[in-house]
Amino acid sequence: MTGHVVVRHDVTFDSDGDSCAAWLFLPQGVERSPVVVLGHGLGASREMRVDAFAERFAAAGIAALAFTHRNFGTSGGALRQVVSIRQQLEDWESALRYVKAHPALDGSRVAVWGSSLGGGNAITVASRHPELAAAVAQCPFTSGVATSLALGPVSSARLLPAVLADLVAQARGGSPVLVPLAGEARAKALMAGPGVLEDCQSLMPAGETFRNEAAARIVPAIALSRPGRAARNVEAPILFCVCEQDTVTPPKPTLRYARRAPRGEVRTYPASHFDIYVGEQFEAAVADQTEFLVRHLDA
Repeated sequence: MTGHVVVRHDVTFDSDGDSCAAWLFLPQGVERSPVVVLGHGLGASREMRVDAFAERFAAAGIAALAFTHRNFGTSGGALRQVVSIRQQLEDWESALRYVKAHPALDGSRVAVWGSSLGGGNAITVASRHPELAAAVAQCPFTSGVATSLALGPVSSARLLPAVLADLVAQARGGSPVLVPLAGEARAKALMAGPGVLEDCQSLMPAGETFRNEAAARIVPAIALSRPGRAARNVEAPILFCVCEQDTVTPPKPTLRYARRAPRGEVRTYPASHFDIYVGEQFEAAVADQTEFLVRHLDA
């Protein structure tokens, strides 16, 4: 594959007093390049194949900032492994401020890209920023009801005691009560299904370990969240990349919300939730996304 030589820089930016760790991928030979901000899914980090997408965009002449939310990975934050949608959206705002102020980037040509829970965040952020040039939502979390139903009653019931204990700990300022992020079908886990744990582990680089835990308090927030509703308020072109066999973020609500986006485009893939990060489905998705971003960022 031909394209620009890409240089990766380790950077950080401030988010409400904490640091977010990020990689900035710059295409050599491009002055004031357009840029896309990339955010990951539930309990993940930028290492879990977000960088693979960022590298491909940069090779096409679009700089890419792949960051890790506070409380996870090498980013700051005192409450480790605590997922807060509110905090994550603040991190996205901080990332946008960072790229808009960066001297090597064209702050007037900015896009956002999110996957899974990050896909829901990308929809929300895009709805709040009409100045964005484009947005991409990959296998996005759009409906808490659909995701909770997909988890199943057994896993949901097994999580309930930990959720209650963690909410009490939160109210009292105690340490978070952690539960597994991923597990097999009917497991006590935030994401449960055949092969889900192995899929999460496989996204980590060789020699690195997936930290399979997160605070249980996110469960009611997930159940009540419907970021897909914001699609109708996204003024920028937005591409929805939907996995047809997704059992983590079911496709039907996403397709329904996508139809309401004024400038929405949809691509579907014969894939499960994690297939789109690797192999044939990755190649198909990243090609579609690169074409979309190049077209709308005038790269």
